[in-house]
Amino acid sequence: MSSSGDGSEDFVEAAVRTVLTAADDEVDTTVGQAALLLACANVSGAADRLVRQWRRTTGRSVTRLVRDSSTARAWVMLFAVREAVPEWAAELPPLDLDAEERAHRDRLARAQRRDAPEDTLTELAARARERAEAGDVDGARAAVAAWASVARDTPRPDVALLAGCRPVAALLAQGALTLPAEWANAYADALIAALHARHPTDAAGSSWSELIDEILRLRGVPGTAPPPASSEALAEAEHRLGVALPDSYRRFLFTCDGLPADVVFPRLLSVGELTMRTTKDESEADVVIAEPAVLVLRSTTGEVVEHDPMFGVSVHHDVRALLEHHRRLLEAAVGPLEDTANAEDTANAEDSANAEDGQDTES
Repeated sequence: MSSSGDGSEDFVEAAVRTVLTAADDEVDTTVGQAALLLACANVSGAADRLVRQWRRTTGRSVTRLVRDSSTARAWVMLFAVREAVPEWAAELPPLDLDAEERAHRDRLARAQRRDAPEDTLTELAARARERAEAGDVDGARAAVAAWASVARDTPRPDVALLAGCRPVAALLAQGALTLPAEWANAYADALIAALHARHPTDAAGSSWSELIDEILRLRGVPGTAPPPASSEALAEAEHRLGVALPDSYRRFLFTCDGLPADVVFPRLLSVGELTMRTTKDESEADVVIAEPAVLVLRSTTGEVVEHDPMFGVSVHHDVRALLEHHRRLLEAAVGPLEDTANAEDTANAEDSANAEDGQDTES
């Protein structure tokens, strides 16, 4: 975890390599650990930026970053002592702080002294908790500093054990665990760059926002996209519907909360308007995402089923594929009109030039 020297570079390079090449679960764990480390080191801006970019590029719920109860406990303790809580925190389940502190105390009490670095870190975390709860701020800070010294030589130190109670979390929020801000921001930026490399834009080279902007431009109403859905609204919708929305659809909602109708395209509902509809054989329930209800989302696969009264039923891989299809149809319809307009502009320009030449000759 070292924040200087070659060890620091190895630590960052290993995390970046994981984000670039590992399976999604391991990537989420790595990003979650990095964000929690930055938050515990009171570099909350870098932590929040990393989580927001991870959510934007993957579309996954923030709950994926919380790998176990210890990590969830650490986050809720940090949020309890922070003056401002980021909007993405709304996706995490609420916890009973008193009950979580008791669970944290029990876990630390069960730890046995060994020579392994992980157990040394656990013992130092327990010492920090004991000193902090006793009101010995200097002793607690000394234990946190000792924890940091051991953690520097430990791959992926479990910082969640350090932040699992409010007294220690309060000290962390005051800067008890220090990381150079320059290193912390560079670490977050390196992981964000790796996330963008892992999740590049689509084949046409456009991001989600660029895709929506292009659709609205082709419709002739540029700049009219609805604002993004909030984390709170999305979490409430998933709770109300009883399903987790697919990653691609979440990315769409975090870009714009629904989409106005076009002549041949239905209105895409906002997250607060989504409803469930059971299939005819009652084998599964789909999410109605449009008005009229001609588009339904299969929550288990992310596919969008389109019911067209003229062309029948078609299945799109995900909502991105649906919108790409819509864009292509718009391009096919608008292209000839733009060509005609360009030709008329050219003809008018030539007529004006000829008229000017004639006036010059007469003079």
